[in-house]
Amino acid sequence: MELSKIIRRFAILLCFCRLLAAQALPLAVVDAPLPPLDAGVEFHSLLHATGGVPPYVWSVAGGDLPEGITFTPEGLLAGRPTKAGTFALTLKVEDSGSPAHSINKEFQVVVTASLLLEWLQPPKVHDNRIDGSLQVSNGSKDAFDLTVVIVAVAENGRATAIGYEHFSLKAGMANFKIPFGNTLPHGGYVIHADAIAEIPTRGAILRQRLQTPQPLQVTQGP
Repeated sequence: MELSKIIRRFAILLCFCRLLAAQALPLAVVDAPLPPLDAGVEFHSLLHATGGVPPYVWSVAGGDLPEGITFTPEGLLAGRPTKAGTFALTLKVEDSGSPAHSINKEFQVVVTASLLLEWLQPPKVHDNRIDGSLQVSNGSKDAFDLTVVIVAVAENGRATAIGYEHFSLKAGMANFKIPFGNTLPHGGYVIHADAIAEIPTRGAILRQRLQTPQPLQVTQGP
């Protein structure tokens, strides 16, 4: 094939590609609301875009993701939210055009709390003991098979149970009190409180954790 014919065909192909790019649909985010989120429940939601020149790259343009949630460049929101609340979020999608085009989309993320775990009396040192209490609430319409474990973790990593409850928490029950405490050897302890709720009717497991921000010092031995 003559060189002039090759050049002519390449020029025709280039013009055709430019024409297709010019006729590409505008970049847009598929308008679909985010699913309802429940604190302590694992979830994932993949966002979608249309038009422009794929592939697309996603990022957070404004606001903060709820604690426990991540957002990937592929548009995947996933994780286990830890706190209830309403969060305003602006997400950005950019295409692979030259030059690239991008748009922002605002979302409102609502995280509800079917399982709520709170300190009622935060852990405190009394002589050679650490005592306190917490409260749990069931904000859902289903009964929970609930397990609550409170441990004191020493500086060497050794964990000592200072509280344990396993019971059924009725739907809508709020502020159920759980006291805890135990004698401990001399040393510093971080207190962990974990609540695990199984909901057979939904096939779901909820998890919540509380933790003291710094070690509590027991200065007297048992």
